[in-house]
Amino acid sequence: MKITAIVGSPRGMRSRTRRLTNLLLAGANDAGAEVDLVDLADLQIIPCTACESCSLDGRCVSTDDFPAAYDRMRDADGLVFASPVYVDNVSGQMKVFIDRLADAIHYQNFARKYGCSLATTQVSGGDAVVGYLNHALNYLGVTTVGGMSVALGDDPEALDRAEPAVRDLGRRLALAIGDRPRYPDQEAEMAENREYFADIVRANRDWRPDEYERWVRAGWIREE
Repeated sequence: MKITAIVGSPRGMRSRTRRLTNLLLAGANDAGAEVDLVDLADLQIIPCTACESCSLDGRCVSTDDFPAAYDRMRDADGLVFASPVYVDNVSGQMKVFIDRLADAIHYQNFARKYGCSLATTQVSGGDAVVGYLNHALNYLGVTTVGGMSVALGDDPEALDRAEPAVRDLGRRLALAIGDRPRYPDQEAEMAENREYFADIVRANRDWRPDEYERWVRAGWIREE
């Protein structure tokens, strides 16, 4: 069992979002998970240009570090999205990364994985960002087990007080991967998303027949 976290803070090792994520991963590790942290501050990822070339074969024309991060996500059973709150939303680094996942969203390449989200903020907006990140995970076909935001303010002990709860969230994520709990509301939303994405899969079936057949086998689309 492996859990990979994507951290969207630009601060690298100085990031409190990264520290919070490491606490979650420690809880997951205590529950038996192998853990992996992808720090977007270490990577060069080009914003999506909406050229739509990925529709042809699932590959982006940009040459950067995105494929390496993507492969680490594909190799995981559980995913964590973590970002600081910048102007009431995720960081620019996190948004660029999520935008580059558009083809994976359309083809549901992360379906049946489990995940959760984290956010740090100075005062406010953390819960909204957690909601957005979990929504992005649902778009990918990932079932979320919850999320957590921490308002740090100028309190040096804020992360220490959050540690028991965030470790527990990591433990719950690891257990969910084994137990595979059901979340009917999320399942209904993801099924509705797939009805929309199915039009894209059908339109590209001549270029990507293997993906089309995968959707047929999964029962997400009727063979024509």
